[in-house]
Amino acid sequence: MHTSLVRSFRHIESRLDPGQPVVTLFSGGLDSSYLLLRLSELGFTDVHAVSVDLGEDESSAYKQQVADALGVKLHILDRKREFAASFVAPAITAQAVYLGVHPVSSTLSRPLIAQAAVELADALGAQAVIHTANRSQNTLRRLNGALELLGYQGLYGSPYDLDPIDRDDKHRALQAAGVDLLLGRLVSGDSNLWCREFESGILDDPENHAVPDHMYSWSAPDPHAAAATVSVHFEAGLPVAVDGERLPLVELIAALNARAGAYGIGRYSGLEHLDHGEKVLEIREMPAAWLLLRSYRHVETACLDAELMREKQHLEQIWVREALEGRWFGALRSAAQQFIDACARQTTGSVTWQLRAGGADTRAIIAPQPRYLRDRELWEEQSIAAEAAAHVDPEPAVA
Repeated sequence: MHTSLVRSFRHIESRLDPGQPVVTLFSGGLDSSYLLLRLSELGFTDVHAVSVDLGEDESSAYKQQVADALGVKLHILDRKREFAASFVAPAITAQAVYLGVHPVSSTLSRPLIAQAAVELADALGAQAVIHTANRSQNTLRRLNGALELLGYQGLYGSPYDLDPIDRDDKHRALQAAGVDLLLGRLVSGDSNLWCREFESGILDDPENHAVPDHMYSWSAPDPHAAAATVSVHFEAGLPVAVDGERLPLVELIAALNARAGAYGIGRYSGLEHLDHGEKVLEIREMPAAWLLLRSYRHVETACLDAELMREKQHLEQIWVREALEGRWFGALRSAAQQFIDACARQTTGSVTWQLRAGGADTRAIIAPQPRYLRDRELWEEQSIAAEAAAHVDPEPAVA
């Protein structure tokens, strides 16, 4: 077992100095708030809660309220643009969809969150980076894997790995400490500019998991939304414009979340495996991802040779597997990314969609240097003529 890992509250007590700085990952949720309470009870006096803003639902004011109530220093780091450019954009070119079921999300955010935490920990001289993932969450191996590959020299890990604590017990402990801010949550949630995700609680059972409509905010259908078109343009693999208006990627994703979400587009449910092969249910809403990933595939198919596409599709799942297993900073994902980037440099064009309730249909696929035919009959005539010309017997030599 890795000696740098913190896996329980006993490890925190026995391996960390209460007087030295500690960095914790803080979402504002129940688990991360309870961790701050326990550190306070254990006498830690220099705790730094880091919240990496990737476009999540929880407000900074709410997080500050919790941090103040628990007496810790809160660091809110805005990394939305880096997340979009360095994590979401590569995921679009890699067609990062887990086993063809749902686009990946926390797979993309965890490496950046770990990187931001390491940077802060190094700046503070912190002895540890502590997070709150448990063994029924894939975040556990993704954060631990990222922290290891980043070469962080302090201790790191989650006390919930070996010390799972009942949600009601956490609520009661926080209430007793005067922190009554987290009641009424029926599920665990995770959000960023690319995805809103729900799991656990009332969604624990894959055989019975009706999601209350109010939980969906990006993909709530607008009953007044008439059929409409939307066009997405890519340059060298990067989405750069919607309906001809050039937008930075963060704003472009937000615009498509609103446009596509109004038609109820972009809801996913799926089973994702844990470390030892067991599966857990996760629910997502990702309207922009739905549209961008499909648009990219159409443009890519218009631009790339069929054999190149086949090899790329094989590497896409290698890319997804490496990122999913916590090896975003590993050599194999990086090597796969280089191949994918080479394909992306050839991928320029646009797709126009007709939006309708619950879905969309293509209306135009346009590439400046396409491999598609626009007039099949003309192509057949030209192809036959070219073949015939190539096989004309030369004039016999005159004796």
